[in-house]
Amino acid sequence: MPDSENAQSIIAGIDVGGTFTDLLLVADDGVKVIKTPTTVENQAYGVLAALAETGAPLSEIDAIVHGTTTTTNAVLERKLSRTGMITTKGFRDIIEVGRRTRPQPYGMFGRFEPIVSRDLRLEVPERMDAAGRVVVDLDEEAVKEAASQLLNLGCESVVVHFLHAYANPDHERRAVEILRDVWPNDYITAGHELLSEYREYERGVTAAVNAAVRPILHRYVDRLQSELTQEGFRRDFLVMNGNGGMVSARLVDREAAKTVMSGPASGVMAAAHAAKRAGIDNLITYDMGGTSTDVALVMDAVPAVSNELDVEYAMPIHVPMVDVRTIGSGGGSIAAVSDAGLLKVGPESAGASPGPICYGRGGAEPTITDANLLLGRLNPENLLSTENAPSLDAIRGIFDDKIAGPLSIDTDAAAGAVIRVANDRMAGAIRIVSISKGHDPRDFTLFAFGGAGPLHAVALARELGIPRVLVPTRPGITNALGCVVADVRHDFVRTVNRPLDLVDMGEVQEIMSAQVKEGRDLIESETISIENIRVFHGADMQFIGQTHLISVPLPRLDATREEIQAIFEKAYFDRFQVKLPEIRANLVNLKTSVIGERPDFDLGRIMDARLRAKTVENARIGTRQVWFDGEWLETAIYARDKLPTGGQFGGPAIVEQMDTTIVVEPGNTVLVDEDGNLSIEIGDHS
Repeated sequence: MPDSENAQSIIAGIDVGGTFTDLLLVADDGVKVIKTPTTVENQAYGVLAALAETGAPLSEIDAIVHGTTTTTNAVLERKLSRTGMITTKGFRDIIEVGRRTRPQPYGMFGRFEPIVSRDLRLEVPERMDAAGRVVVDLDEEAVKEAASQLLNLGCESVVVHFLHAYANPDHERRAVEILRDVWPNDYITAGHELLSEYREYERGVTAAVNAAVRPILHRYVDRLQSELTQEGFRRDFLVMNGNGGMVSARLVDREAAKTVMSGPASGVMAAAHAAKRAGIDNLITYDMGGTSTDVALVMDAVPAVSNELDVEYAMPIHVPMVDVRTIGSGGGSIAAVSDAGLLKVGPESAGASPGPICYGRGGAEPTITDANLLLGRLNPENLLSTENAPSLDAIRGIFDDKIAGPLSIDTDAAAGAVIRVANDRMAGAIRIVSISKGHDPRDFTLFAFGGAGPLHAVALARELGIPRVLVPTRPGITNALGCVVADVRHDFVRTVNRPLDLVDMGEVQEIMSAQVKEGRDLIESETISIENIRVFHGADMQFIGQTHLISVPLPRLDATREEIQAIFEKAYFDRFQVKLPEIRANLVNLKTSVIGERPDFDLGRIMDARLRAKTVENARIGTRQVWFDGEWLETAIYARDKLPTGGQFGGPAIVEQMDTTIVVEPGNTVLVDEDGNLSIEIGDHS
């Protein structure tokens, strides 16, 4: 494991979004920021194009860290590999029966399509009980026959999912051994290897998702690695996982499901890093891009990580992932009037192609970006200066025809309504990660990034009572920054599922010690520089008879039974304000996170200090009329790169930079901190 004295001199962080591919190149002699269109047909092309624009020979780049939406898109769009499942006789319908919920609780209709279709789920005789004792021996010939049948049905990938394998994985291990002799590739997933946790439905779906996306991720990573090698890159590149850590490309496809939410996770990690340097520990991250908006919670400078995220209905992926909530509201979200005469915004998006009307690429549907342009929030001289760009009057005409006319309002009011509806949806997402979890938004700072986030952040903060907004130096490439500053991280879960007073505490220590060792071994095998290794222990617990779990931290590896009991009872009381001393506690899962900390990155390097003006007034580049809550106001325009450290100014104001535009409302006060962040205090907007 390299030490910090041998830290890489050139690191490239790359984030592939739905609209743009962002790259941050950090070298000893400076920083480069690149933004290129995402190549949807093959994300690797956009990555290579961004690297080429840096002008840096790939042979001189020491590390490439990549956040990808490859697996996320595959799951959401159901563009999956044909996957078969071999499971315990009598239990092939577990992943379809699920938890007896419905896609629409109050609707008349709903559709659910399991990851693996029923004809590709085959049963074999075997059975373990909940204690891990063999009830029925594994029928090895049946496993061979099932494998042959799945191959004949055209399956590329296979998952082995046996009942109670978390308690005793011997049958799953043996089945995998048999499959390796007959299966033509390495796309074999055993449920217990990915998730050694009880609840057969969640474990089965997680394993099925992993199997279904593994070939897709492997081909993508292999293709990109090959292209990079041909261009002179001499190392394995690294891929962001959904837990906010990174892993080597040579290992990533084995646990492909962990890369779901990879892109959003990198932004949250960058936000936590930037906020901590600014002395802020509690924040709500708000990432609005061209296609969607992601929000997450950071407390005590640590992003919230969940083991129970549903990517979509009946799609629980129970691997540790940064708890990010996503809604279909981005700059490219299409605004339309429904047949009922109601204005809706998103989730349909114009995407990167054709994009909003103002991009001049053939877009003909009103979007949030077009609304911001009509209201003066975006600079028409810059945005409409491209070849084939429509005129401002042409965009107004489309808004009149499709929004203002059907609603019987004027164009300005129509554009304002689009912004308001979009803001309401995004405020709802923020409430989900804060108020619904028992947290008051007023106790947090809103960290706004993404190409469109700073356009809407102050309005959202005002709506939710959030006192401050923090906008980083390069909001549009914050996800790429997350790839540069992210740590190496490995998470482990093991089910115990026994009453706490009956648990063998020696066994608890053995399980967590083994988790620590495995995590350390994986981290020390990486070539990227690591300064320190941190270890966190935790447990999922419940009172006996309850269904849902509460996650609690464990202070150390050798925590006593009494300490764990006290920690759980306190966490339960803090959550529900109820004490249940007469009910026994149940220790369900033991969890360990092993984190390899990267060297600190000076965020002040991202912005060229030579461009900064001596005063705020010198950073002012003009004025224009901007719409604020029903009226047009003469508004000062500032160049972000020219704003001096320590500079202060008030709203109304617009701050423009290469990758975003920041709206400062009347009553707001802005301070430029030492890292170049804009700290916006939300005042009285009147």
